[in-house]
Amino acid sequence: MLIFRDWAKAKFVEKTQKLSDGVARVEISSVATLVKALRLERTRCCLCETENAAPVGVGEDFEYRTSDDTFLAMQCRSCSLIYLNPRPAPEEFQTIYPANYHAFEFSPDQFGFVYRVRRRLEARRLLNWCRDLPENARILDVGCGDGFHLGVLKEFGNQSWQLEGIDADERAARAGEQKGLKIHCGILETEDLPANAYDLVLLIQTVEHVADPPQLLKQIHRVLKPGGKLVIITDNTDSPDFRIFKSRYWGGYHFPRHWNLFNRATMRKLAEKCEFEPEKIITVVSPVNWTYSIRNLLDDAGAPRFVVDFFSLKSTIALGAFTVFDITLQFLGKGALLNAHLRKPL
Repeated sequence: MLIFRDWAKAKFVEKTQKLSDGVARVEISSVATLVKALRLERTRCCLCETENAAPVGVGEDFEYRTSDDTFLAMQCRSCSLIYLNPRPAPEEFQTIYPANYHAFEFSPDQFGFVYRVRRRLEARRLLNWCRDLPENARILDVGCGDGFHLGVLKEFGNQSWQLEGIDADERAARAGEQKGLKIHCGILETEDLPANAYDLVLLIQTVEHVADPPQLLKQIHRVLKPGGKLVIITDNTDSPDFRIFKSRYWGGYHFPRHWNLFNRATMRKLAEKCEFEPEKIITVVSPVNWTYSIRNLLDDAGAPRFVVDFFSLKSTIALGAFTVFDITLQFLGKGALLNAHLRKPL
């Protein structure tokens, strides 16, 4: 791991020297000369609403190569939120989420054994979150992709539950509808969903993709019933994989698609900013960021393609090995993902 860290630090220094003005600050003028495909825009910490941040990581779209741009992960000096700055402008959505993006078609045909194992594991996790729901409970999955989690609930959950999803991408929404699921195509901020209507809202690997997480959580607050629950799953920046690979290769960066990344403290601040009561914020096991961190490093080092591809969402060996490893870290409260349970006050 030390070799990986030294390599990443060397790359971090090399790239930030090209992107900075010598005092670890990035200016639009210095980035613009490198932009070949994407229009980028400046932003700020969504929690503190300031630009008091320092670069912590620099990388590229190692997974899909949707552009030749180099991207900076910034860390807020006030609250420690990690965020992408500058980030792709809204009109670049179709470019950075290509047609082969995994969330658009996570199916047994594409992912085989990995799909079947994950489906069983997610069923257990989802039913645990839903165990206190009443008959005819309304459940909304925000950023549902192709409806994978809704499909799990439809198969394993209470048949009286009313399941709905919403996703900004028409391709994902269409894939979900073809499975017989009720999917709204759009974003929660503009969709006219009823207030005080849902018992449970799921935000699974979604909040990190969102430009303005506080605005999204305020809309979720609006549609939840009083006493209703919001469950969030997202990448954890207080994890060993982040500390080892943060300079360049951390899988949780998912450059340039993850725009805001949290730890326990920043997740709690987000909840309080949006008038939610944190019920619990824990970590959970995931092999994905470990797998993709290694993959990104190998890809950047020019390793043979078959070696790079061994570390992917289809690799049962890599995913299995890192699952066992992350289970050990989970016992120490350092799992790769955050799991936040937030309540709308009565």
